Amino acid sequence: MFTSVLMIEKALTSADVEFVTTLHGDEAVSFHVLLQPRGDQADRLLRAIDDVALGELDEAAHERETPEGKDAAALGGQALEVSLAALHASGSEAVGRLIEDHPLDALKALVDEVDADEVIVLTDPHYVEEFFHRDWASRARHKVGVPVLKLFSHSKA
Repeated sequence: MFTSVLMIEKALTSADVEFVTTLHGDEAVSFHVLLQPRGDQADRLLRAIDDVALGELDEAAHERETPEGKDAAALGGQALEVSLAALHASGSEAVGRLIEDHPLDALKALVDEVDADEVIVLTDPHYVEEFFHRDWASRARHKVGVPVLKLFSHSKA
């Protein structure tokens, strides 16, 4: 069985589930999902810039209304449950956990723990971080020791 660590930041959509579950054709895949709830206020400016770059001005204007940090943990837990249920419904094995601290350290530890074959980072576009290679996928490639695939979410969750 192929083992993938799937790093996400919001609930998977049905299109996302179909995409990640069909990447390896008919080979059985076991998913270990890591969900990073929204960061702290320092990340808010970067998210607003990404929203503006994507033409989503309403999203940028409402960044202040979205729970952050510890307040986002409950929403993150719900998003993780929805994502795991969707993966199970597709016939995939899946377990998951929320990331509480240092996402790349948690990712590396999980890759080692489950002897993962790959990491899939599935997020919305983050143009500022990607431009400077500070996004999760770029940084993970230097840390985890397995192939890292960067994918963009198909639609809003």
